[in-house]
Amino acid sequence: MILTKENIYFASDFHLGSPNLEESHKREKLIVSWLTSIEKDAKAIYLVGDIFDFWFEYKKVIPKGFVRLLGKLAELTDKEIAVHLFVGNHDLWMQNYLTEEVGITIHHKPIVVEEQNKKLFIGHGDGLGSGDYLYKLLKQVFTSKVCQFLFARLHPNFGLSLAHTWSRSSRKSSETPFASKEKELLFGYCKKMQKTNPVDYYVFGHRHIPLELKVDEKATYINLGEWLSQNTYGVLEEGKLNLKTYNN
Repeated sequence: MILTKENIYFASDFHLGSPNLEESHKREKLIVSWLTSIEKDAKAIYLVGDIFDFWFEYKKVIPKGFVRLLGKLAELTDKEIAVHLFVGNHDLWMQNYLTEEVGITIHHKPIVVEEQNKKLFIGHGDGLGSGDYLYKLLKQVFTSKVCQFLFARLHPNFGLSLAHTWSRSSRKSSETPFASKEKELLFGYCKKMQKTNPVDYYVFGHRHIPLELKVDEKATYINLGEWLSQNTYGVLEEGKLNLKTYNN
C-alpha cells in the first residue's frame, strides 16, 4: 500500500526548556514520538509559536539543548516534509540558524496558505485583536533592533538566565481561562478579518486552550492548545481540520 503524503499538521506551545530539564526532556521525547508517528502521511508541519520557552541567537551562540527535536526536524526536512515555524511571544528572537542548519521556514508574522482547497490564516496569535495594549507596546520594544543589540551585549550565561526568569513570570501572568467566545480576543479578531479577507480556518496557539469555534457559516477558529499537559494538535485531512490529542 502506497500512502499519499497529503495531511497538514499543526501544533504549538511546546515551551521546551520549562519548567526544568527533566520535565522538558520528557516532553521533548513525547513530541519527537508524535513527529515520528505523523511523518508517514505528512506533507507539511506547522509549529505555531512558543516551541521554546526562550530562544535567542547570538552571533556565534545559540541556547544549548533541544537536540532531539532539532535532529528530528532536520530528518523531516531531509525527507522533503515542509516544516514551518512561527515565532511566538516566548521565542520571538529567532533569526536564520534554524533555516540554515535544520531547513525550517521561519515566519515572524501570520500568513495565509491554501491547502486541500481550503484557505488557512495561521499565526501564533499574540498581540492580535483589540485591547492588550501594554503587551503590544512591549512587543514593539522587544522586537526592535536596539533591544536585540543590547541583549546581545550580555554574556549568554547571564542573559539566558535572566530571560528564563522573565519567561516563567510572563507565562503565569498571561494565562486567562476561557469565559466565552465573545470575550476571546482572537475570536473577535477572526470575526473582524472574516468581513474583509474571508478564509476557511483561523489557526492560532498562544491561549493554551484547545478551541474549535465557528466564526460564521464558512470559517472556524481553531486554537491548538499546548503540550505542557494536554498534547493537542491539529490535522487537516481531506479538507477538514480536526483537533486531536497525542497519547503515546
